[in-house]
Amino acid sequence: MPLLEVSNLTVEFPGRRGILRALDRVSFSIERGEILGVVGESGAGKSLTGAAIVGLLESPGRIASGEIRFDGGRIDNLAPEPMRRIRGRRIGTIFQDPLTTLNPLYTIGRQLVETMQTHARISDSEARRKAVGWLERVGIPAAGQRFGAYPHEFSGGQRQRVVIALALCAEPDLVIADEPTTALDVSVQAQIVALLKDLTRDRGTSVMLVTHDMGVIAETADRVAVMYAGRIAEIGPVAEIIRNPAHPYTDGLMASIPSLEHRVDRLRQIDGAMPRLDAMPDGCRFHPRCQRAFARCTAQQPELMAAGATRAACWLHA
Repeated sequence: MPLLEVSNLTVEFPGRRGILRALDRVSFSIERGEILGVVGESGAGKSLTGAAIVGLLESPGRIASGEIRFDGGRIDNLAPEPMRRIRGRRIGTIFQDPLTTLNPLYTIGRQLVETMQTHARISDSEARRKAVGWLERVGIPAAGQRFGAYPHEFSGGQRQRVVIALALCAEPDLVIADEPTTALDVSVQAQIVALLKDLTRDRGTSVMLVTHDMGVIAETADRVAVMYAGRIAEIGPVAEIIRNPAHPYTDGLMASIPSLEHRVDRLRQIDGAMPRLDAMPDGCRFHPRCQRAFARCTAQQPELMAAGATRAACWLHA
């Protein structure tokens, strides 16, 4: 049984012009000890999916239909208090902006200690020892001396590392990491990627890694879900999607990445832009930008279907 199962998740935002559907029947699962990468353009629904899983949708957003099951139990319909107990202890979250996570009035050491003691009965001295250890693991120099420092005394990259330590210190079963390496330089990115991989290997922790960086995905993930306009365009093993993309959108994403092996004068680009929520096209949402679209693409919306070693929402594989 997968640790996380998301089935037909639909998220809507009521507005003055009607209801806007931001996620449309999104389905995927994450096995124990697996890293699932989620990629796509800004606005594709990657972060929204993570927020829905942990019950942190911003009002007036709501889950309109579908189910989210964690370790066999349904969590999308939980009351706030039971959900809060799961969030942090069993599901850790790493947000893109550390300033929304860290309390500016508390030292980072106090925040780490309180997080661990909220979820486990450990002494102050043991919590402090573990907190310093986590700060060292995420690359905070002189961690023992910085234990009593406040968030504003850290650089942006260091704050992000503290946020990662905060998410991992309770040793959750699932980590939802939303752009965890965006603000970090390449050497620290590699350190965080290695830490996430160590967690999955040593503790069997599962990770949902939301990012736009295919390099991080290629280095870290076991499988990848490619999102476009609130739907999953393709999902499958990361090596297959990188080498043999089955959806024209995935193919375009891969072709836009510079290669060290082949010199090209001009990178391929995907013409056009992702549709707005209030102007979704009929049929496949990608068809206005797709050079391989045909009549069926403009009339019927495809679901995920077998496409070689992956599954793609594309009529080319019907």
